[in-house]
Amino acid sequence: MLDHLSFTEPQPKVIAGAKGDWELVIGLEVHAQVSSNAKLFSGASTAFGSEPNSNVAFVDAAMPGMLPVINEYCVEQAVRTGLGLKAAINLVSAFDRKNYFYPDLPQGYQISQLYHPIVGEGEVIVDMGPGVARRVRIERIHIEQDAGKSIHDMDPNMSFVDLNRTGVALMEIVSRPDIRGPEEAAAYVVKLRQIMRYLCTCDGNKQNGNLRADVNVSVCPPGAYEKYQETQDFSHLGTRCEIKNMNSMRFIQAAIEYEARRQIAILEDGGEVIQETRLYDADKGETRSMRSKEEAHDYRYFPDPDLLPLEIEQEWVDAIAARMPELPDEKKARFVKDMGLSEYDAGVLTADVDNANFFEAVAQGRDGKMAANWVINELFGRLNKEGLTIQTSPITAAQLGGIVDLIAKGDISGKIAKDLFEILWTEGGDPAKIVEERGMKQVTDLGAIEKAVDEIIAANPAQVEKAKQNPKLAGWFVGQVLKATGGKANPAAVNEMVAKKLGG
Repeated sequence: MLDHLSFTEPQPKVIAGAKGDWELVIGLEVHAQVSSNAKLFSGASTAFGSEPNSNVAFVDAAMPGMLPVINEYCVEQAVRTGLGLKAAINLVSAFDRKNYFYPDLPQGYQISQLYHPIVGEGEVIVDMGPGVARRVRIERIHIEQDAGKSIHDMDPNMSFVDLNRTGVALMEIVSRPDIRGPEEAAAYVVKLRQIMRYLCTCDGNKQNGNLRADVNVSVCPPGAYEKYQETQDFSHLGTRCEIKNMNSMRFIQAAIEYEARRQIAILEDGGEVIQETRLYDADKGETRSMRSKEEAHDYRYFPDPDLLPLEIEQEWVDAIAARMPELPDEKKARFVKDMGLSEYDAGVLTADVDNANFFEAVAQGRDGKMAANWVINELFGRLNKEGLTIQTSPITAAQLGGIVDLIAKGDISGKIAKDLFEILWTEGGDPAKIVEERGMKQVTDLGAIEKAVDEIIAANPAQVEKAKQNPKLAGWFVGQVLKATGGKANPAAVNEMVAKKLGG
């Protein structure tokens, strides 16, 4: 096990009801759009933002006689995701028809995998803080088609249907009910998104609907969950309700909190929680009933007669595994072990794959801690302030690395480095050339520093006496010398010289 994965599990969220305490039990079904150029069973484009109904093949529109043809790359992406979640890959899986009628589902059924999914059991380690994490078991990942989109706000009397999403490949990642609080649920979705972005299997774009979660929430008395864990008997847990189509981390937390309190109020009133599907109304901050919860038999699942069972070879899976990138947990552990970073800093730098790659470019052949300090505090701080991302950063990794090099060589002080950062941000250019051409180089000539120190000491005899009584006041002289030299004097050399003069 990786060093930094030695953790303690967080305490479950406890909600005080009117008659006693209650604990939350949460499981998630995350729908992640597979990153691929073509759909799951057709060659139609998956490009977002195209004209309505322009990315629709005959098979997507369910034209008579059209047969689905599996997209091998989508299968590969699902296998890669399974490997990233340390899950079992099933060499034989099969597609089923899930029958239901909806205007944006032209076939009248969805092709999914109920009985034989492509990926079996895995796990995700959800970081909740240094040394604290929740191990969430993955039950399965199956691949299925997405439906289209119904549009109800373009005309007061009519609804419109855009079939561009119809047939787009989705991975449904189903967790066990291992999540014990709203913050953990949001952190779990964030961790899944992080892993899939590292793997390039889903871009995680929530605004485009590429990552959505159905959240199953139930409550139980303290101690009941432990009985479930011992026996895996769901009767120890409360009746769950499913909140559909959540794509905001903030709303996921708010919806869980509301739904848990709603269920507690029902139970404490002597009522019974009805298993159902609910929607979260963000404007009202509440969940509302959508429909009674369907069971598998309500969808009349049966094997899809147009698709043979999907058989893949272990050698093919092994080849995918051999091309796997370094994943966030491994990268974080390496940053801590090899670069001496704190777990917190390593977590910040590995949270996003583009940020991690940028940092690695800055740190290449340099002091890791100094590089991390400049990337996190200066660059990320400025990017956040300006509403920019690492992709739109005005400063490149090479330029920031150049600043670190100049500090390490003693050519510039930390203060000058910040001025240089500002110049690079607004004007660009080569850090070393700018320092040379604009006379920003740090003064390391001991003769010049001694002259400046002597002048300040001579001009402030009263302060000299105080400093001799209280050596801590020597810092005032250092500040005056740095001010007199325009911040260019080497601070370490000034400190040493001041201490020597005052001590003498």
